[in-house]
Amino acid sequence: MLRVGLRAHDFGKLPPAELAARIAAKGLGSVQLALNKAIAGLDLQPGELSPGLAFHIGDAFRRAGIEIAVLGCYVNPIHPDPATRASLLGWFKEHLRHARDFGCGIVALESGSLNADYSPHPGNHGEEAFQQSLASLSELVREAERFGVVVGIEGVASHVISTPEKMRRMLDAIPSPNLQVVFDPANLICAENHHRQDDIICGSFELFGPRIAVVHAKDFVADASGLRTVPAGQGQLHYHEVLGWLTRHKPYVSILLEETNESVAQESIRFLQTTANTRNE
Repeated sequence: MLRVGLRAHDFGKLPPAELAARIAAKGLGSVQLALNKAIAGLDLQPGELSPGLAFHIGDAFRRAGIEIAVLGCYVNPIHPDPATRASLLGWFKEHLRHARDFGCGIVALESGSLNADYSPHPGNHGEEAFQQSLASLSELVREAERFGVVVGIEGVASHVISTPEKMRRMLDAIPSPNLQVVFDPANLICAENHHRQDDIICGSFELFGPRIAVVHAKDFVADASGLRTVPAGQGQLHYHEVLGWLTRHKPYVSILLEETNESVAQESIRFLQTTANTRNE
């Protein structure tokens, strides 16, 4: 019932066929593909993506039995410079227009930060930032509707969509099936709220569970030094709750490992499979 993959660039930056083969050899079935991070020889700029290139890359992954579940295009949709913001949104739209040429239907990003480098900013939790993120996402979703693909939005505790409630608010504000959720439970957990992780996880499923299209899987450790992320199964995230819900309500959803390289990928896969099987016995 689990379909486990990872971010392709966590296995390095390689030619498409070689990268796909290495991922398949670890028993993984899907990837999130960030082109310039994962594909050797690429440093694409706006206007340089083409159907032929997309087919070439997508075909290499298809031949290896790997689904490109998500195209990662993590631009900052509320970049403080309007001209830069417009350019970034244009690059994201280019991914939307070519997603089907890769054999992919989802292009993903986060909700943004008022700092250009995406670092935390106190204003991210204010109404002005929410409205700017809403405006940018609405523009992207309109483009996605034109091409029959999906914008995947990912919440992060330090960004505009920082809680399950804010995710629900954004989904209500953009009532389009072409906006779906990339759910990373660890992203919504921070040093201040980790003791409430069950409320956050269960609240997420209650508020937007049906809109989850893809799941990211990493873990966290909270101790006296703060909170840090680690590979799935090496931390304190209550994966029994996450996987129990997913196997019941989202069978075979793509679960994409993060914070994971070749040396630990199979360990994380075994952890997820064992936890899911135990939870559903």
